[in-house]
Amino acid sequence: MSATLMKGKPLAERIRAEVAEEVRVLGHVGLVTVLVGDDPASDVYIRLKHKAAVEAGFAATDLRLPADTSEADLLAKLDELNASDDVDAILVQLPLPKHIDEARIIRAVTPSKDVDGFHPLNAGELYLGRPAIVSATPRGVMALLAEHNIELDGAHAVVIGRSAIVGKPVMHLLQQANATVTLCHSHTRDLAQYTLEADILVAAVGVPALVSADMVKDRSVVVDVGMNRTEAGLVGDVDPGALDRAAYMTPVPGGVGPMTIACLLQNAVKCARYRRGELAYPG
Repeated sequence: MSATLMKGKPLAERIRAEVAEEVRVLGHVGLVTVLVGDDPASDVYIRLKHKAAVEAGFAATDLRLPADTSEADLLAKLDELNASDDVDAILVQLPLPKHIDEARIIRAVTPSKDVDGFHPLNAGELYLGRPAIVSATPRGVMALLAEHNIELDGAHAVVIGRSAIVGKPVMHLLQQANATVTLCHSHTRDLAQYTLEADILVAAVGVPALVSADMVKDRSVVVDVGMNRTEAGLVGDVDPGALDRAAYMTPVPGGVGPMTIACLLQNAVKCARYRRGELAYPG
């Protein structure tokens, strides 16, 4: 029996409609996206985010800076945005040109305006179990699990990938939902011994079909965060053959992808509430 597909688009559309209503009530949510240089993939991501923000009624600004922008100039621009009462949320698209220190730029964004949730204060609050602004993709993963009533309490979850953007935040969120979590990565020996024990498997490494169908536990839940461009098209980190073993599985494309932008918009509204004092930022 083939797995039930955990499609992201229907839930994402519902979230985006809810966000649009929140923006209408708030009256103004200012989101600034910052792109330095002309990386083609980054340009696509920024255009999608900007389009979604405009559709939700945001006051969205698409700030483009040349590739030779100095680190000092970028920091000065972020200081302006941090100080502006018209700006609720700031997104600096990564990667940045090599002459710019990404970690320094991430730290330069005011934590309560950090819509990506990358600032060390936001990462630290999540680590401590009191999440403030959480990265959009991990939020999307958790929202999909909740939408399909996946029982997390006591479940064994295996996360493949230890990035600060997806793997580690997902690990913390699952732990805080009372799952027992195993974090695997590129140095894990005999990956299959862990995946075959996973009630919930989250793959987020960016390696096409890293997880073969025979590495998936029968009747498990598989969340494939991978988005890998190949000659055969866009594929995930899990072989689609796993559909015949899993109980639930996200498609690629159309699974986690739509959720990322929807949850990013939710984060922007939360940033707006922080700036207005409707929510108290914990940092």
